[in-house]
Amino acid sequence: MASIAAATVRPARRMKGRVGLSGDKSISHRYAMLAALANGRTTISKYSQGADCAATLDCLRGAGIDVQTRMENGGLTAEITGLGLRGFRAPSRPLDAQNSGTTMRLLSGVLAAHSFVSTVKGDESLSRRPMARVIVPLELMGARVESHDKKPPLTIHGTRLKGITYRPDVPSAQIKSAVMLAGLQSEGTTTVEEPAPTRNHTELALRAFGATVRVNGTTVELEGGQELHGGSFVVPGDISSAAFWLAAAAAIPGSDVEIHNVGLNPTRTALLDVLRRSGAIVDETIEREAGGEPSGRVRVRFDQVHALSLREADIPALIDEIPALAAWAAHGGELHVTGASELRVKESDRISALVRGFRALGADVEEFSDGFHLRGSRKLRGGHADAAGDHRLAMAFAIAALGAETPSVISGADSVAISYPDFFATLETLSESL
Repeated sequence: MASIAAATVRPARRMKGRVGLSGDKSISHRYAMLAALANGRTTISKYSQGADCAATLDCLRGAGIDVQTRMENGGLTAEITGLGLRGFRAPSRPLDAQNSGTTMRLLSGVLAAHSFVSTVKGDESLSRRPMARVIVPLELMGARVESHDKKPPLTIHGTRLKGITYRPDVPSAQIKSAVMLAGLQSEGTTTVEEPAPTRNHTELALRAFGATVRVNGTTVELEGGQELHGGSFVVPGDISSAAFWLAAAAAIPGSDVEIHNVGLNPTRTALLDVLRRSGAIVDETIEREAGGEPSGRVRVRFDQVHALSLREADIPALIDEIPALAAWAAHGGELHVTGASELRVKESDRISALVRGFRALGADVEEFSDGFHLRGSRKLRGGHADAAGDHRLAMAFAIAALGAETPSVISGADSVAISYPDFFATLETLSESL
């Protein structure tokens, strides 16, 4: 789909249909980086077609990794020839993570173990995002990282690293993964003790590539120097992208949407339980498992609408799905979120930008320092919402606009290319006009 700076979304009577998705963004990043550190060639089918995961492949190329891509069977396949642990080559220019915080944080962990100097930069949005959370542990392991007030670009002076035991202040799969990728290439044992569980794609991917990872509750332990081996992998569909269709089905009377070949990793499916609490009928079926990652079908049908409240303990498992849940609430529901200050350091200040956008569409929203309280209307008035360059907000505003009285305009709609380039085309397919 061609890039669009603004999109007009028309009201819909209901959402109905069956959807397939591009590969999971989180898993695609991790498979690509581990493939580059492995011995031999790795084939990754259904690799995410979003711009963030393309940035990861471009950064790997810039560090001397042979990466080839092709379209086949309706998806993107990436072939990566790994150079082994600490086998990257010194980049001749800064590596550009573009808008991808995952690329920057995880790649920093990889580069910190290499005995050369490299710089990782990003776009204007990424350059405002905090990186102290990865800088601190990597420097404890022995690397030196120069930054602009702990923000990108990052200039990484890599070295032979030592394993550490690290306790992050906040639960974050990106921090955990950056430390583990550095630890894989370090001397000794690296341990991460998280304050709360986060998605476990890195642990599963390491095992799939041949490493031994010990997990005990929220503690992950990894011995350095383990060799990885290339192979063939298939990335399941991205449940964070599916969240918008599932939220729409739960919100709009008469809706019935099924997602097939979607990832159903238990660390990512808290959304389904929340939608059940919201009053929707939710069915899920695991059909296969590969590399430790289960996948299958999810079907959501509208039934009832109950008010939802999310607290700090809920947030780590739902951080990417909160915009979709806000879109659900805009259709006549109610969503009260606290303990989510992490949203302020996403692609945008996702709390303030979310509140402005939903207000512009006619919802009643109160903003807090760590969240918001949104009371929807069965008929929003519609309007002009600015996504502030944030892909998840662009999709959330579009889903909310389906329930408006008049067509709505979403500015910055082209940001969906970061994770879901076909979003607006799929929206047209699923929407049944009034």
